This record gives sequence, C-alpha cells and structure tokens, in this order.
Amino acid sequence: MNRIPLSLGLQTDKAPGDYAALAVLAEDLGFDGVSVFSDLLYQPPIGALLEMAHATSRIRLGCACWNPFTLHPYEIAGQFAAVDAASAGRAYLGLAKGSWLEAIGVDAPRPIAHLRDAVGFVRALLCGDGAGYAGTTFRLEPGVTLRYPLARADAPILLGSWGPLGMTLAGEVADEIKVGGSANPAMVEVVRARVARGEARAGRPAGSVGVVLGAVTVVDRDGELARTHARRQVAMYLDVVAALDPTVTLPDDLLPAIRARLAEGDGEGAGRLVPRDVLDVFAFAGTPDDIAAHAQRLIEAGVDRIEFGTPHGIDSAEGIRMLGREVLPRLSAG
Repeated sequence: MNRIPLSLGLQTDKAPGDYAALAVLAEDLGFDGVSVFSDLLYQPPIGALLEMAHATSRIRLGCACWNPFTLHPYEIAGQFAAVDAASAGRAYLGLAKGSWLEAIGVDAPRPIAHLRDAVGFVRALLCGDGAGYAGTTFRLEPGVTLRYPLARADAPILLGSWGPLGMTLAGEVADEIKVGGSANPAMVEVVRARVARGEARAGRPAGSVGVVLGAVTVVDRDGELARTHARRQVAMYLDVVAALDPTVTLPDDLLPAIRARLAEGDGEGAGRLVPRDVLDVFAFAGTPDDIAAHAQRLIEAGVDRIEFGTPHGIDSAEGIRMLGREVLPRLSAG
C-alpha cells in the first residue's frame, strides 16, 4: 500500500532564497508538500509560497493558515490564486483564527461564523459565477468577479482548529482539518468524531475530510540533544494548545511555571520544564528511529497526513535531509 502524504511545515523567519532551496530539497527527498505558517509577527506567507512555487514542479504548497481576522478573505483568495497560478494548480488554502491576536489589538468574536463566512466568500469569489455571497460577517455583492484568469475555480480548503466547533465546521465545509501543535495518536479518534458530526450535518460521506496532525520536529543522531532543542520550541506553544487536548492531563503547576519563565524571557528554562511524556504528545523529537516510530503510531491511529514542523533539526536543512533519507522510507500505510 502507498504511504500517507508527508509534508513539511516552515516558519516564515528565513532570508529570501532559503525557502526555494528548502522546497527543492523537500521535493528531491520525496516529501509530498510544504506548508508555510502565518504566525503573528513573522513574515507574511505569500513571499515564501511564491518563491517555492517557482522553484518546484511537484509538491503541494499552501499556507497553514491565513487568518481572516487580520486579512480580508478577498486578499486571501487573491494570494491563494497567485500561488496556484505560479505552481500550476498545486496550492491549497488554509484558514484559522490564530493565537495571540490581543497583542496587536485584534478581537476575534464569533470565530466559527467568521471562518464559515471566510470559506463561503473565498469560494464564491473564485468560482466566478457572480452569484455573490451574503454572510453575517463577509458579503460579496452579486455581479462582482475577479478580473484576471485563475488556475482553478476552486480552492482545496484546510481549516486549522483544536476546538470541537471548528472541527465540526471542517466536516461541513473543508477538505482537511489540521490540528497544529499535536503529535498525539489519541487525538486522531477525537478529531474524527468531531468532524463526523459536521460531515453528517452537511450530508457528506464519513471520511470526506482528511485529518492532519503537525508539530514541532527536531531530529538528530543525538536524541537527547534533539529533545532539548525541541523543548525550547514547544514551550511557547504549550500555553495555547496543551489545555485543548482532552486526552492529556498535565501537572497543575506546569503551565503556570512555563508561563513565568517565558514572561522572564527564559525560553531555555521554560523548555527544561517540559517532561518527556508531554514532549512526545506535542512534538516529534529524537533520533530518526524515534521519529519514524512516532509517525508510524500516528499512521496506525488513522491520520491522513503528517506535517513535520519547523525547525526539523539543529540545522534545518540537515534535519530535513535526515527526515527524507531515514524517516520517509520507513513509513507505510498502517
């Protein structure tokens, strides 16, 4: 049997030219796609995506995820269309509410209605029939159409969400649901049950929506060095995602202690507080053997795609090479 798709997730913190080089490396190694993040205060994803689109010929490309609270769906649709044209139809469009919006003074009321309308608006604009879209948050007037040719008149939609309502919405309107910051096999069953409610509500067959898990990844010959590096990366995300995993019970004092270290600017100290069992739920970290075994557990749990997230290794390019040469060949359909 063919293995499930395996992709890489890149943070947009790199210099021009680095994205193309990493995307070519990923394509040559046999990865199926590369996503770029759109985390607050990092570079906008469009530059990286266009750079990678022009440098590659096979891999799927997309943003996981654009944020319709900080960017209007009109702009999101246009940026997707640009990447899709540059990649000859290899793009997907990710949407999520995102985190830390209060830092830039952005409120995010009624996120499910907002995301639903963002999907509806984007699809109405891209299809080009001029029917318009009358949402509660976003409105596209009848007769309004884009004034340039598109590679495709629709976008494969990915929703990023940890919450039951967001996952149910994905079951209704999306092609994939991504749980970012999770490497937990136990979450796959939770996500499928929540997505199934939306699929049933929309009259879609069960399993219509692919389940994607992705998390910080650090691979190295020295497994302890990899885990130490991953702990520093994971600590800043735990405050956002750890309490959202219903299968995990954390020590009561763990998150307050991590928050305190982060507030002091002590990322290394915050990372040292992350126990090994917690790290293994929210990251892929260790030797190539460790990563392959962890990913195989996700495959056996029924995940549809795995995304190995930044930074990949102590050195990013070397980590990607190790994943491609020593992890991908060992993974098969569960």
